[in-house]
Amino acid sequence: MKLEKILCACGSGLGSSFLVEMNVNKVLKKLGVEDIEVAHCAATDVYKGAADLFVCGKDMVDILSAYGPCIVLQNIISVPELEAKLSDYLKEQGVI
Repeated sequence: MKLEKILCACGSGLGSSFLVEMNVNKVLKKLGVEDIEVAHCAATDVYKGAADLFVCGKDMVDILSAYGPCIVLQNIISVPELEAKLSDYLKEQGVI
């Protein structure tokens, strides 16, 4: 599977998801990955095919996991947690 889009989602689609989007972009840049689109939205805006990967807090996984693979963050402000989980996923997918 080609990973083209990562969608960061939270309850309202404003604060938390935007913060996670910025951190995902930071981690992708650090890993040298440039060809993946990253966006944020409310969990209610998600649909099957909206993204190849979803990144969310533990409170949203029950909703988002129905639409595709999810990276679930225990602490949404933890860049080290995000980096570890995202780099593992990208390695599994053959992206890095």
